[in-house]
Parts: sequence; C-alpha cells; structure tokens
Amino acid sequence: MNGAHDMGGMQGFGPIDAETDEPVFHAEWERRIFALTLAAGALGQWNIDKSRFAREDQPPAQYLANSYYQTWLVGLEKLLLQSGLVTREELETGQAAGSIDPDLAARVLSPQRVAETMGRGDKFRMDDEVAARFAVGDAVRVRNANPRGHTRAPRYARGHSGVVEHDHGVFVFADANAAGNKVGQHCYGVRFAAQELWGPEARADDSIRIDLWDDHLEPA
Repeated sequence: MNGAHDMGGMQGFGPIDAETDEPVFHAEWERRIFALTLAAGALGQWNIDKSRFAREDQPPAQYLANSYYQTWLVGLEKLLLQSGLVTREELETGQAAGSIDPDLAARVLSPQRVAETMGRGDKFRMDDEVAARFAVGDAVRVRNANPRGHTRAPRYARGHSGVVEHDHGVFVFADANAAGNKVGQHCYGVRFAAQELWGPEARADDSIRIDLWDDHLEPA
C-alpha cells in the first residue's frame, strides 16, 4: 500500500540523529511488546507478511507520530482482534473473558523454543518448480502498481528500469502471503542506476540494488 511507512527517497523529515550506543529497547514496555509479538506469532494465526501489513496499515498522521514499538503495538492489537484471539473488551480491561483453545495452548512459545524460532531465517525459500520469468542480464521495469495491500516493491522504484543481476531462486511471494495466499515466485536482485531513480543530480557511477519478485516486474 502507499502509506507513510514507505519513506524511501522521501524528503523533508529533518535530520536523523543517531544515538551513540543506542540500546535495543529504551523502556521495559518496548521489550514486552516485542516479546508479546513473537509469542503471539508462534500461535500460527498469521504470517510475518500479514504482521508487517498490520503495522503499515495506519493513518499517516498516526504512523508518523508513533514511536517504533508503538507501531508494533498497533499491529499486534489488530492481529489479535482480527484472529479472534482476544476481544475489544479484553484489550481494554486487560482481563481474559474465556479460556484459550487447547490446540493454541500447545503452540505457546516456551523459553526453550525461542532460539529455534528466532533462527528460522530461510523458511521462506521454496522447493517448488516455478519457471523464472526473467534471466540474469534482462532489462526490467518495476510495474507502476498501487496495491491496497502489502507490497515489497518500494514506491520510489515503480515505473523505473533496471537490470537483473541475480536470480535468488523461488521464495514465498510476500505480497500474496500477506493476504493469506502462499505462492512461490522467483526473487531477483535488480540493479538500478541512481540517476534512473533520482534524476540527473544523482552521481552517475552510483547504483542501488533491490530484491523484487516476478509479479513486481515487466520487460523494459
């Protein structure tokens, strides 16, 4: 979706003040929200792409006013309500109104499973035999699409042309996965000249590489 979260290439937000020796969490509640999000995700009622969209899908003023972990809290509350794991009354009162489903209780993320869960970095690669639409060296253009749902094609690249430098293989297509449709597509490393994206004022010898799926691209 074209939301405030897609800030690549945007200007006018002021300088980024890097914090020296910045801690992972600035407050205890941030640590708890991060842990609750991981624990709730382990129940299997949504996937990582759906959780990303839940955080993205906010009014721009709200998104920009939130801190990082406030946005995580907004997303978690949406997912819990949408999945029926909690009711609005339970969220507002902090009191459970019923018992948890035994099948869900068996999926509870125990301390012993945290390291295993956090280490699943390659679970989105698929073994499906899917034909590649593009090959290394092909000139491609990012489709100028404006979907209502989640997309991993950044707005600043849409309508611009680049060259396929690498075929990473078949991965879960994140855009479809966010809508509950798990399909595999080839994911490519595409190189874009900086001037193609940012205009003639960009350095002529600079380039940017973006990982994009088949449905993001068309022949240039």
